[in-house]
Amino acid sequence: MSLPRLIVCISGSGSNLQALLDATAAGVLPAQIMLVVSNRKAAYGLVRAQQASVPTLYAPLKPFLESGAGRPAYDAHLAAQLAPYAPDLIVLAGWMHIFGAAFLDRFAGKVINLHPALPGAFPGTHAIEHAFAAWQRGELDHSGCMVHYAIPEVDAGPVVVQALVPFVADDTLDTFEARMHATEHRLIVEAVRRVLAVQP
Repeated sequence: MSLPRLIVCISGSGSNLQALLDATAAGVLPAQIMLVVSNRKAAYGLVRAQQASVPTLYAPLKPFLESGAGRPAYDAHLAAQLAPYAPDLIVLAGWMHIFGAAFLDRFAGKVINLHPALPGAFPGTHAIEHAFAAWQRGELDHSGCMVHYAIPEVDAGPVVVQALVPFVADDTLDTFEARMHATEHRLIVEAVRRVLAVQP
């Protein structure tokens, strides 16, 4: 029986990608990462993929914007590039681009996104920093992260799994961020396993 096929989309360092690479290599996550996609050429996640002998694809948005074709054309073009891999699941792990219908309809029910905040809280970029600032103002005592099915709205969609990350008395942004990232790494593996209904 063949393993479920994953595509992982990243834009930065790829630490959540690394969690998936480690989990698949160890057999903790019975799946195969077929491709890693980045919309940033210098993203270190591409290096992580290459070190694990996983094929990579650099897919910049800029040419589509400069030509006037726009984001829907980019989404449709990238969807056409990914379709031959026949992914069972596409994981957005630090992917800094909001997909529209041209992409999501092509892979309906097969795209999940990791976001470092709880449902309805701090959508968009810098969620960890926003949560930390809110804690410093005395407005909350915890944050968290979630994995959800991707929809065209920013960091919304049905939640697959979520986890709370409490603040502690002597927290700095660095210590809080480290706990958030550790939670993300655990959660992304759990979410993929849950969506694919696979167990080690």
